[in-house]
Amino acid sequence: MNKIPMKTPLVEMDGDEMTRVLWQWIKEILILPYVDLKTVYFDLGLPERDRTDDKVTLEAARAAKEYGVAVKCATITPNAQRVEEYHLKRMYPSPNATLRAALDGTVFRAPVLVRGITPYIPTWTKPITIARHAYGDVYKSVECQPQKGQQVFLTVEEGGKTAQKLPVFDFSEGAGVVMGMHNTDKSIRSFARSCFNFALSSGQDLWFAAKDTISKQYDHRFKDLFAEIFEAEYREKFERAGIEYMYTLIDDAVARVVRSEGGFIWACKNYDGDVMSDMVATAYGSLAMMTSVLVSPEGAFEYEAAHGTVTRHYYRYLKGETTSTNSVATLFAWTGALKKRGELDGLPALSDFAGRLEKACLSVIEGGVMTKDLVGLFRAEGVVPKAVDSRSFLEAVAAAL
Repeated sequence: MNKIPMKTPLVEMDGDEMTRVLWQWIKEILILPYVDLKTVYFDLGLPERDRTDDKVTLEAARAAKEYGVAVKCATITPNAQRVEEYHLKRMYPSPNATLRAALDGTVFRAPVLVRGITPYIPTWTKPITIARHAYGDVYKSVECQPQKGQQVFLTVEEGGKTAQKLPVFDFSEGAGVVMGMHNTDKSIRSFARSCFNFALSSGQDLWFAAKDTISKQYDHRFKDLFAEIFEAEYREKFERAGIEYMYTLIDDAVARVVRSEGGFIWACKNYDGDVMSDMVATAYGSLAMMTSVLVSPEGAFEYEAAHGTVTRHYYRYLKGETTSTNSVATLFAWTGALKKRGELDGLPALSDFAGRLEKACLSVIEGGVMTKDLVGLFRAEGVVPKAVDSRSFLEAVAAAL
């Protein structure tokens, strides 16, 4: 058969461990037989990051900006144990954090819904999309452990003049720990516009939640900038689209989310989004069924799975054992990128193929064939779930396709 053509390449970012293995299988079994795949390839595996002193991650980010659509495999963020295991020169930062900072993007995460896998919260009949601000807060913080003395925040103007000196705490009676974190108006505005645009493109209500009653300047700044941009640029667009924007406190948002039926976007600051996306994914069934896309204010899209590199399965794979690793989120990263590339390049056949591949994947699970992690969650009348290994699942999807 003739393969589906592409015009503009995708930026392909390879990764680590078991997800790196799944990455190759997905391409081999489900994409390359049908698509004349064009990619600009970057190896973000830990050995290559170490060899290039992490320059490869910055090169990948620049390429994502240039080409507009990227797809990324899960990667290792090394800790001390990983530094020793991989004999690294240093403890490199999270590639995701580097990419988010370079693209100034917002992360949107939504669950893949499958008939037969009921969320732990039964009222959730529609997906909840988490919009996570991808800059600053604790991820760009500075920390120290003062032993004695007074800790202060000191603002020094250009020219060296002290403009402000705010006491944090007097540690004269004993040691403690201090964190200083920041954000910028530019990044918050980009976050707000990304959320408003995503809500309009998906036709969903947008909720934003923070804690401005306690954080009267930091969180209040987020609230004020969201409100300012919404009133000036988006209120009329939202009214025409028949959708709403709402601000509420983060604790109130949690209560509302649990009681809801889903079907909206929940915008969170960086740390809140990190935590809540995992909570929402687990409540829907599995973190391995969570899609993730990083959207920049300029319109670049980077698709990835929301989970890690599945280290435990990788060590078993290296021993020659078969594993039953869930590849759905990684597969949906590829389909999301192909769908967006087809949309931007005016290639409906490419977007249609990506949609068919997603439907084939879901039909296999709904028919009772799935990886081991989903078997205990699956409930469908007349269907007995069967666990298969990682490669067999992808081959079943290929047969359905």
